[in-house]
Amino acid sequence: EAAVHRHFDEGTLCILDWYHAAEHMHEYAKAAWPGDESKRTAWSAQAKGVLYERGGSGLVRWLRRQQLPAAGDALRRLVGYFEGNAHRTEYPEYRAAGLDIGSGPTEAGCKVIGARLKGSGMRWCPDGAARVGALRALYQSGPALWDGFWKATPKRRVA
Repeated sequence: EAAVHRHFDEGTLCILDWYHAAEHMHEYAKAAWPGDESKRTAWSAQAKGVLYERGGSGLVRWLRRQQLPAAGDALRRLVGYFEGNAHRTEYPEYRAAGLDIGSGPTEAGCKVIGARLKGSGMRWCPDGAARVGALRALYQSGPALWDGFWKATPKRRVA
């Protein structure tokens, strides 16, 4: 997140991948109920529902109201993780704004670019590969940015 802000824009929104956030709840559940798969599954589903509907801040408030096993320091780590990442886990706001909360679209884009760069007989220099990636990101950003870019870019003739 710090690198994104340093290299791009200080106001760039960084969203914590939903799957990654959910993994932390599953890890706590494994520590809290090591021998009870059904309890782990039920608790994880409930916690993920809270995170989805109320975001990271809401999850922390919910966790503090529960009577949960400490499970060593697993509960402390779980609460600390979501406290420290509350600004990146406000999933209801992100969904309302039409933003993705998972990394699937980004990972799919990487596969598309990778396939383009690794095609049969392809040879790319780093600058060319970076340009293909930038064009793909611009295209995926939607017609307003794509069309705006081409309108603002001076036309060049190749000799």
